[in-house]
Amino acid sequence: MLSPIQEYLRTLHARYAPVMDGHVADYIPELSKANPSHFGICIATRDGHVYEVGDTRLSFTIQSVSKALAYGLALEDRGEEHVLSRIGVEPSGEAFNAISLKEGSGAPFNPMINAGAIATCGQVLIKDGQSRIDRILKYLSGCAGRPLDIDESIYRSESETGHRNRAIGWLLRNFGIIDEDPHDTLETYFQQCSIRVNCRDLALMGATLANQGVNPVTQKRAIAAEYVDNVLGVMATCGMYDWSGEWIYRVGLPAKSGVGGGILAVLPGQLGIGVYSPPLDSQGNSLRGIRVCTDLSRELALHMLNPAATPNSAIRQSFHGGEVVARRRLPASSRETLSRHGARIQIMALQGALIFATFEPVLRRSMQLADAGCLHIILDLRAVVSADTVSLGLLKELRGRLFQQGVRLVLCHPGKLNAALVETGIPTGSIFATEDAALESCEDALLMEVTGVTWRPSGTLPLEECALFRSCTAEDFVLLRQQLSKRTYEKDQVLIRTGESADEMLVVLEGTVEVQIHAGDRVRQRVDVLTAGMTVGEMAFLDGSTRSADVVAMDFVRCLVIPRDWFLALTETRPSLKISLLQELTREISARLRQANVEVGALQRS
Repeated sequence: MLSPIQEYLRTLHARYAPVMDGHVADYIPELSKANPSHFGICIATRDGHVYEVGDTRLSFTIQSVSKALAYGLALEDRGEEHVLSRIGVEPSGEAFNAISLKEGSGAPFNPMINAGAIATCGQVLIKDGQSRIDRILKYLSGCAGRPLDIDESIYRSESETGHRNRAIGWLLRNFGIIDEDPHDTLETYFQQCSIRVNCRDLALMGATLANQGVNPVTQKRAIAAEYVDNVLGVMATCGMYDWSGEWIYRVGLPAKSGVGGGILAVLPGQLGIGVYSPPLDSQGNSLRGIRVCTDLSRELALHMLNPAATPNSAIRQSFHGGEVVARRRLPASSRETLSRHGARIQIMALQGALIFATFEPVLRRSMQLADAGCLHIILDLRAVVSADTVSLGLLKELRGRLFQQGVRLVLCHPGKLNAALVETGIPTGSIFATEDAALESCEDALLMEVTGVTWRPSGTLPLEECALFRSCTAEDFVLLRQQLSKRTYEKDQVLIRTGESADEMLVVLEGTVEVQIHAGDRVRQRVDVLTAGMTVGEMAFLDGSTRSADVVAMDFVRCLVIPRDWFLALTETRPSLKISLLQELTREISARLRQANVEVGALQRS
């Protein structure tokens, strides 16, 4: 099924494909060979999903789009203070190739015009045995998520005709903006502009900036997080040359254009956009690219200052402990207690990037729950892609305030945030690998808080206290002890294996077992946990099918073994006992089905 977003991009592409206004850049001879009908549009989300239409895989040279990213490398190499002493960040209001230097200092107005970009190249260090262009190429490849290369014919054409840029280079050397003979710096700049990319690369570069410098496909950091804002800042104010003011007014996205026909735009925190169309307008920007980005911003509400583009609350779903329970089987009395008091456990599934705007509703909701009598709050982080220092600090503060009110806050599925959470000051005892583990901990604590005693049996449970034998008579227990045997298992030993015939049913008298299903290559997923007094393997035992899951001992386990042949013979030898056992099995299966219905209803409601 075609995504509505993909369908929209097709419509947008069809809208502007017939437009042949503008002119392909010809001041560099090789650029004049570009086909003016080539046209591609690509959107990449911060989690790496790509929507594309048209000529998105055709190679072209990056040209001035490279200036923004190279500026990030210079900042990493030299630091903000040093770079700002050589290159300003003010819009020049002039053409991209203007000889535009500040009076007195000779510093370029910003790194997006040619003068500033050449100066930026001069700030990139030669180190680790790598030349400037080697490091720039590697840096841009990290942003694109694949190895990039240089179009040698474009480079030669740029170098042979770049007389104006050479003049700029010598002026920069004259004012001390460049510390050495500008020849190497200029050749680096010409090579940088000649790096081959495609429309998809531009979108992923934008998504990397939107994702705080981490490439969303490779999950590798490409740009130091502390300089992402600097790069986006100069893109927003200077990236579209002397049309930058109207661009930010109409489109509202940090962006950078290039005379090769590319435009890279970013909606911070959300997505990157790449457009490729060689015909340019009078300012040197892709004419189709300008129109496409204008429509994207207006029609998808992407303007970064538009309230519709403001990040939504991080709360994706919410449940309470009476609706969702840990995957384990509890005694009937404990189940009833959780059903009555489950609202004292609240689960919020979060999503997206945690920043002040998205985390503030989580904080507010948590405080409301605490005031309403909630005792345990679980934040599920599995769909959270990042968390900044502000949100992490607020999370720590929230946990402390809740603790003072007698409310416990725990986290589950921390993923890559685990280290940051611990570093922030969240105790490891409050961080659980899975929602099941977090629920188990909160359920055990709530049961103790409500009843005053632990529900977990200690030692070997007598048959009289097992749920299956709840209705048995004294004569029944004599028969059970005479005719049924017991079996023990050590920790990690398999009691039941998937695919085996169901020749027997087990009643756990001591210890705990875990029911597991196969979820992939050598991956097992827990679906249930059983403790003393509970039956194991009753489903296949009753319907005669093969085992559908593994059952593994979590510690020392002692079981009562009920052979299938013995159970079937009860029809003749002791029918009243068989009816009693079937009634209890039916009651247990019905209780589990009711709980499953409650969970399904909670998911549908959310």
